[in-house]
Amino acid sequence: MKIIGHIETDFDTKFGLPRQSGLCDSLTGKVILLPEYRREEALRGLDGFSHIWLLWLFSEAEREEWSPTVRPPRLGGNRRMGVFSTRSPFRPNNIGLSCVRLDRIENEADGPVLYVSGIDMMNGTPVIDIKPYVPVADCRADATDGFTRLTKNHSIEVYFSEKMLSVLPEDKRTGALQMLSQDPRPAYIDDENRVFGVTYAGYDIRFTVSGKLLTVHDVIKI
Repeated sequence: MKIIGHIETDFDTKFGLPRQSGLCDSLTGKVILLPEYRREEALRGLDGFSHIWLLWLFSEAEREEWSPTVRPPRLGGNRRMGVFSTRSPFRPNNIGLSCVRLDRIENEADGPVLYVSGIDMMNGTPVIDIKPYVPVADCRADATDGFTRLTKNHSIEVYFSEKMLSVLPEDKRTGALQMLSQDPRPAYIDDENRVFGVTYAGYDIRFTVSGKLLTVHDVIKI
């Protein structure tokens, strides 16, 4: 496979990333193509689609060996499921799949750039393919959701004071609130005194969680 480009996002580490694409529609990114693929004709017709599939590499999860079972974080990290029934990054082939909204395509100095939202990828993630989301084929009304029916409504209340929220750039505030509402912590950690820090848009957001309330205590520019 050939890497065709990479995506720029506000996450320099994986902590805080949504578990799936589309869960936080205010989290944005830019797909920057490599010079060989930075051609307008390669994207002809793509702007007619509202959503696209991005195929990418779990570049921070490369391993020489793989395990047939993994422990999904949303199941508490203690219950094992088959790797092929999950979207775990630890797979025989480290390929990720994300459905994102295509907000626009802009022709910039170095060629066309894809602006997308609803991302779940780290900054710099290698992209190996782009495909249109085709509703008639990709949306199945009779689909079942397996064990994810137990975790799909996962959310938490967020207290983020106006003073601290105002430290973030205005266009990053909604994304931060959505990201935190997904509770970035590993499901097996339940320590209300532990302070977590998530790196987002060049800021370190410090928070604790007590029960179903996440409280932001500090926002530090990195």
